[in-house]
Amino acid sequence: MATWHLVIQRREDGSVNFFRGWEAYRDGFGTTTGEHWLGLQRIYSLTRSGGFELRIDMADFDNATAFAQYSEFSVGRDSVNPEEDGYPLTVDGYSGTAGDSLLKHSGMRFTTKDRDQDQSENNCAAYYQGAWWYRNCHTSNLNGQYLRGGHASYADGVEWSSWTGWQYSLRFTEMKIRPRPES
Repeated sequence: MATWHLVIQRREDGSVNFFRGWEAYRDGFGTTTGEHWLGLQRIYSLTRSGGFELRIDMADFDNATAFAQYSEFSVGRDSVNPEEDGYPLTVDGYSGTAGDSLLKHSGMRFTTKDRDQDQSENNCAAYYQGAWWYRNCHTSNLNGQYLRGGHASYADGVEWSSWTGWQYSLRFTEMKIRPRPES
């Protein structure tokens, strides 16, 4: 089986601020050996023609782990101007142990605190202190605040609702991609 060879997002200790604007998410930030976001333009350049899988590994603060895997993943697929189109997400084919908290976001444009492209009357990124392919608003928020486990606020941490609910921020997340293996 092919190894997962490119990490596009990692959260592990809260050392990097993920509540950033459009340009930071477009271009990427952090360091590839620590917390980082690869950048929407880079992810688009890699996945625009399709043929990629996504795996998201997660851990909570009790060291329980789960994963979500998608047999289809792309950002800005078939887009002539991906930035103008909002780098829309395509995911499908869930398997894993965490439950599916990403399929609802498929087809959505990426929203940041300074570029509202979701379907809510409010800016979901500003409201939930993150940046993501929000709909109205989210079932996952992996770029949310690093809140260290259970929290009183609602859905604004590093959230994967189908696994830990709306008031628990994960300790670790890693989104990684690879070319889909040939059948």
